[in-house]
Amino acid sequence: MSEPALKIDAPERKQSAIKDDDRDSLYIMPMPTLPLRTPGLLRARMIKDSRLESAIEMFSDKKTGSGRIYVDQLEQVFGEMTDDLEHDAEVLTRVSELNSFDVFSLRIELRRLDIKVDDHDSLRLSETRSEELAAYMRDFTRPLVQQIYGAQNAEVNGMGELINLFQSPDREMVLNNIMKMAERLEVHPSEVPEFLEEYGDVFLSLAYYKDILDDLVPRLEKFTNEMRDILSNHQVKQDVRVSQACESMDARLNDVAASITGRFESFDRNSKTLWDDINAETFKRMKAMITSHYATIGGVLCGLTVKVNAWEQRFPKGKGGPVSKADFIMSEMRHGIAAIDAIERSAPQLTDI
Repeated sequence: MSEPALKIDAPERKQSAIKDDDRDSLYIMPMPTLPLRTPGLLRARMIKDSRLESAIEMFSDKKTGSGRIYVDQLEQVFGEMTDDLEHDAEVLTRVSELNSFDVFSLRIELRRLDIKVDDHDSLRLSETRSEELAAYMRDFTRPLVQQIYGAQNAEVNGMGELINLFQSPDREMVLNNIMKMAERLEVHPSEVPEFLEEYGDVFLSLAYYKDILDDLVPRLEKFTNEMRDILSNHQVKQDVRVSQACESMDARLNDVAASITGRFESFDRNSKTLWDDINAETFKRMKAMITSHYATIGGVLCGLTVKVNAWEQRFPKGKGGPVSKADFIMSEMRHGIAAIDAIERSAPQLTDI
């Protein structure tokens, strides 16, 4: 049975500023994104802890540490369960079950949960992060420009520069650009701006996830190598539970890494097909394929990132003895690995556009 729709909206209120690092994160949910009514919660944030459980972080400081509670503890912190707090607890309970808090999967998942977002700009990457992804975006914008305008405009390397083709003070040139693109895409000229916005957003999401994966793969490999080294220790080797846990994690992490890497290779192949004959219909199919994978890609990358972060924070630069590392694997690292594997296995089937 599906959950009843959550249709209660928060009253109008000025949202707290969202930090860029929180906005751009896979594992941090800025509370102002959500329609919450309790002022104290708007100053907090929801995070994924090392066991991949969703916790409400009330404060975080290098000196005092992190103050975390879980949704079922809200009444203990805020006192009486008022109508507003009950509403917020309902929202947070549903959000806490999501596998990732990245802006792209949130757009899909919050709509699925029927949770209205007051400020849709909160579900966009920061300008700084978007600019950092410019190198990835060149691979997606250059073919579009070449297809429509030919080699003479191949130097247009980002969506900003591409959009600038339609913002020139030369009205005749702007109209010419719009007509060229509309004709090539087989859409009405009035639909060109919307197409460009959707095109840029879809491939920005792909660049975002790909950048995270590229950073994650070598870190994940380093962790699995350290885990194998632990098993060479005589004392650790005597504990069958540790050996079995490490072997299971190693196999699952390798399978997950290979599978998600394969998904991105498929996206790349389909992108090349799209650029061979780009029009509104082929882009629509490409967009549907990529967005259908947001939740599972976000979930897998979020889970792996949280796990690797926890390991690196606990044992920076490989420091730490094999026994303490084995204890941390058993107490923290192994929890949630099966869930990450299950998310990857649940990904929609990939088909060519």
